[in-house]
Amino acid sequence: MDRLKEECGVFGIFNNKDAASLTALGLHALQHRGQEACGIITCDEKKFFYERRLGLVSDNFTKDKVLKNLVGKHAIGHNRYSTSGNNLVKNVQPFYADLHDGGIAIAHNGNLSNALNLRKELVRNGSIFQTTSDTETIVQLIAKSNRSKMIDKIIDTLFKIQGGYALTILMNNELIGIRDPFGIRPLVLGKLNKSYVLASETCAFDIIGAKFLREIENGEIIIINKNGFKSIKPFPKIKERPCIFEYIYFSRPDSIIKNKSFYEYRKKMGAQLAKESHFKADLIIPVPDSGVPAAIGYAEEIKNNLELGIIRNHYVGRTFIEPTQQIRSLGVKLKHNVNKSLIKDKSVILIDDSLVRGTTSVKILKMLYENGAREVHLKIASPPIKYPDYYGVDTPNKNELLAATHNLEEMRKFINATSLQFLSIEGLYKSMGFEKRDSAYPQFTDHCFTGEYPIEPLDANNKNSINKKVSLISSNA
Repeated sequence: MDRLKEECGVFGIFNNKDAASLTALGLHALQHRGQEACGIITCDEKKFFYERRLGLVSDNFTKDKVLKNLVGKHAIGHNRYSTSGNNLVKNVQPFYADLHDGGIAIAHNGNLSNALNLRKELVRNGSIFQTTSDTETIVQLIAKSNRSKMIDKIIDTLFKIQGGYALTILMNNELIGIRDPFGIRPLVLGKLNKSYVLASETCAFDIIGAKFLREIENGEIIIINKNGFKSIKPFPKIKERPCIFEYIYFSRPDSIIKNKSFYEYRKKMGAQLAKESHFKADLIIPVPDSGVPAAIGYAEEIKNNLELGIIRNHYVGRTFIEPTQQIRSLGVKLKHNVNKSLIKDKSVILIDDSLVRGTTSVKILKMLYENGAREVHLKIASPPIKYPDYYGVDTPNKNELLAATHNLEEMRKFINATSLQFLSIEGLYKSMGFEKRDSAYPQFTDHCFTGEYPIEPLDANNKNSINKKVSLISSNA
């Protein structure tokens, strides 16, 4: 894959007779955050019921017989995107465990940067793992805690784990939402009549008619029960640093953050890109669908119209069968086709949101040239991605990132673009509403561009852990 992938999406609802169906709808709205598997666990305050399936929500949770098995007024759900191919039902979340104090179910968006070290210690002390997920590490730590109350066991666990995470936890009579101390992974709170709702993004509220109340703050725990909800903040207060890729690419354009839609932020990135460097061309076209908002912003800034020079086929899924090398060689043509009459003999400004390996860009530019484009100037509405992520974004190894191994001119030649431009890091922050990037304490987690990691990636830095036979995949697994 030549796109960055969000690890997963989470959803939770408390005290609603249609909890299972509403969770399925919420997960459907969050489908873009993970398409390989999905799961729902419900509770009737005595028993837990679960369905975990491979594939899309719409393929698994629209049948009455499936939803009827999910009894109870409380539920959590999870969409999964795996990073290492272990796409097995046993790795599908939410996870459930029977503990001394009752049942507990957990869904996790993100990635623990010290999971391998924790797992090694837990196994040495007698823990038996059934999956390759770092989420199971969280379950094991809760079970091992010596604290008496369940919430204290959870807090005890939070002080042991590191990384970016958003958790929804379901117990017999409570729904809990947790966001990591830096607020790297997103989590929001809403309300549907008398029911409180948790989700990775506000678009999940829109589909069920829930009202968005607020974001869960960085380092905050929200405890929802029959009395309403209360907030606990066990961590020392630090400035939040949310993942900047939620703004650039991951979150759905219609989801809201900081009182703006992500669509608005992306348009401003495109406008800033035009301010930094623009020259005359015949056409401005986006790479669909990811480059569309930035391309609109770019076109508005220079007062020129954009055109749909590339048409996307939305009906090619991730499981499309590619039985022969000849079919595989068609590559990007399975998803994109050029609007030939529009681009013939034209100078084209092509706009996308990010550049990872560059292989897709190579194919798209080749298509444009083959269909008559005279020039193709590729403009990227984010800075060059030079470093991998360890907090819940599926990035390739550093040596597979094009910008990590090539300078600008080498990248241009590799892609075969007439010219290549990236949005500057300063321009990115301006488009986000900041005068400049705070070099002492950046406003966002932007290490993929800068190499400045807010949390030390212990597992990645530990060669012994990396070389272990047990290969942990991230929290969605």
